Amino acid sequence: MPLANRISAWMAAQVRQAGAQGLVVGLSGGVDSAVVAVLGQRAVGDDLLGVLMPCHSLPEDGELAGLLARTFGLPTLTVDLTPAYDSLLASLPPGSALAQANLKPRLRMTTLYYLANERNYLVAGTGNRSELMMGYFTKYGDSGVDMLPLGGLLKTQVWELARALGVPEAIVNRAPSAGLWPGQTDEGEMGITYAVLDRTLLALERGDTGEIDPATLVKVQDKIARSAHKRALPPIFQP
Repeated sequence: MPLANRISAWMAAQVRQAGAQGLVVGLSGGVDSAVVAVLGQRAVGDDLLGVLMPCHSLPEDGELAGLLARTFGLPTLTVDLTPAYDSLLASLPPGSALAQANLKPRLRMTTLYYLANERNYLVAGTGNRSELMMGYFTKYGDSGVDMLPLGGLLKTQVWELARALGVPEAIVNRAPSAGLWPGQTDEGEMGITYAVLDRTLLALERGDTGEIDPATLVKVQDKIARSAHKRALPPIFQP
């Protein structure tokens, strides 16, 4: 598996260059975190920690994360963020469902960095190229990481890699979800399937969009433009 080998070698190089000793990965029960964890294990061996961070989560999240850990012998730690989330919400003024939901990935980011700091590890993010281009991530939440091993791969490529790595089919076939609220799915929230999105992104890259539905093309281009700030460092005023 040349691609898997290249990614895991790159991850190992990032750890060495930072003078770190290992990797921390948040395990959600989804395919992206599964692939990053398995590649991370190849990169640093036992110096990898998979972290389960339930926060009013579905039982299936923990079950599938546990299945992955058992399948590959991954060391894990569970940190229940529900009390911290509830306490923080109680201290804040009322907010929208989205504002409340985005607290979850930001609490997870804080937790992963706490654990990474204690071990001199780096935080390996799980975002893929499809999500990054659409801005489908929480700024300073799941984007708050030290590396993005899947950042150059489309979601459809991640699924292919997961099967090649032997990730359990129950995880690969699960409907992608950020777990922000019950019934939430990536494709439902974005209003486009990953298959269509990836075809559109590839067509834009090639500069040949003639076969893409015009409404879909406008939708994706608009998302890319509106989310540009999420993929960049904060702008700095120069006096």
